[in-house]
Amino acid sequence: MSNVTNISDPIPMLDLRSEVEGLWDEVASAVDRVLRSGQYIGGPEVHQFEQEVADFLGVEHAVSVNSGTDALVIGLRAAGVGPGDEVITTPYTFFATVEAIVHVGARPVFVDIAKDGFNIDVAAIDTAVTERTKAVLPVHLFGEPVPLAPLLEVARARGLIVVEDCAQAFGATYPGSNPGIGAGSQRVWSGGHVAAFSFYPTKNLGAYGDGGLVATNDGVIAETARRLRNHASDPTSKYVHRDIGYNSRLDELQAAVLRVKLPYVDAWNQRRREVARRYGGLLVGMPELVLPRVSPGHVFHQYTVRARPELRDALRVRLAEEGIGTSVFYPPAVDAWPEAVADGAQACFRAAAASREVLSLPIFPQLSERQQKRVADVVSTHLR
Repeated sequence: MSNVTNISDPIPMLDLRSEVEGLWDEVASAVDRVLRSGQYIGGPEVHQFEQEVADFLGVEHAVSVNSGTDALVIGLRAAGVGPGDEVITTPYTFFATVEAIVHVGARPVFVDIAKDGFNIDVAAIDTAVTERTKAVLPVHLFGEPVPLAPLLEVARARGLIVVEDCAQAFGATYPGSNPGIGAGSQRVWSGGHVAAFSFYPTKNLGAYGDGGLVATNDGVIAETARRLRNHASDPTSKYVHRDIGYNSRLDELQAAVLRVKLPYVDAWNQRRREVARRYGGLLVGMPELVLPRVSPGHVFHQYTVRARPELRDALRVRLAEEGIGTSVFYPPAVDAWPEAVADGAQACFRAAAASREVLSLPIFPQLSERQQKRVADVVSTHLR
């Protein structure tokens, strides 16, 4: 007989309230400091956060912006991607990835995901390059880094810009020695030219509002990104504008919150890996499920399993009936997207299959072993 707990004890996909409670004194002090300062945009909290996050990532320039989407748009533009260009990317991602490409006037060209995971098939990138290809935009989906070395090899051989979507991978590391970033493990930021991060509240490092970051070692890209985020205003004269920019500035309150949370990220990511390993032990021996691999550097923004579509849908209903939250990332097939981004994506059969089969289970640093066992018990009972 199942030992499933009563639905009155729900398990959410993500519990931000427990995080807030644990940080309450520090967060309250930081918010109080900002409110009493009278500086709410572009003040000392933003400047300090940019320095601290650059040190954490090991990158020379960290340019904060209003959202992860803006980080992609501004990062692409700052790197020189624009109208008439093609950008190779994955169709299996949040819509903002390809939306940003279209926003800068470029055309997304899709490469299917790899056979053994959810990230872009790096081996297929070279075959998608044309004379109009300007950049490659890999996505470190669910917190697992894309293999960087072979991607950089193709990019260098073809003279392509590398713009990384790191929205779900803050604190993740590339394993081993990679060309261009030195020996040993290197934090995901940009082995190429520029990287975009999101600080949406659900992310591994999340604000209590929106926020994003452009990271680069290129001083020209960084300076361009700084101008674009502030209406493309000339740094020497506030009211001189030589381009069309954006109102995309991280505010002081969010920067202060992020400064409080940044020192905890490594410990939180380690707990996420522990949660993932525990799931692996609890769910092993269920042939109906394909479990994600626990690869080096993975920070498990999501713990995503795969099952046959009809089984996946029934399992999700059963978990919901037991008060257990789940999510499907991402439900629509790529050919259901608007024509501006769906063009050429219909041949990505692995990505389309993933959208029908994936199910993400609850994962956050404060998730207890008892809660995980309850999730696994419901899954096991349903599959039996």
